[in-house]
Amino acid sequence: MGPLIHDREKIKEIAVEKLSENDLFHEYLRRRDGDDLDKSVHRLNNIIAPQIDCTACGGCCQQLMINVTPEETITLSGKLEVSQAQFKEKYIEESLQGKLVMNAIPCTFLSEKKCTIYTDRFKECREFPHLHKSNFKGRLFGILIHYAMCPIIFNVVEELKNEIEFVNAGI
Repeated sequence: MGPLIHDREKIKEIAVEKLSENDLFHEYLRRRDGDDLDKSVHRLNNIIAPQIDCTACGGCCQQLMINVTPEETITLSGKLEVSQAQFKEKYIEESLQGKLVMNAIPCTFLSEKKCTIYTDRFKECREFPHLHKSNFKGRLFGILIHYAMCPIIFNVVEELKNEIEFVNAGI
């Protein structure tokens, strides 16, 4: 495994250079066994994620729409000592289907690249970048959307390319 790239500006630059390559990679992975890919991605994520300090980055907090559960609005309103109605009015937007999302991008709870509610952050925040989940192959489109933003995704994808010898795959 090569040295990890942590610098988001460098990652963005490389991501632009690799747009076509990543399209080919996406197509290439569609022909690979999904279970084998999941095992590789989970293993790489377990190695790479601990080496990336998410609290020094905050890219996801700056760019993503965050889904929230009704239970999380109850918990966090209690922690912030406001009523659930006040919390929802100030921080949450509700879709016509009843889905709850944070009403601001970047996240209202981000301050100087740090989450001000880190110990009580939303489940979606805790689980990002979702590389520990199954069906990497089926979620690859969404993962590659965040490739230029997230050092964990970037490094896992690049190491996966090396591991499966994608460059030499004749594509």
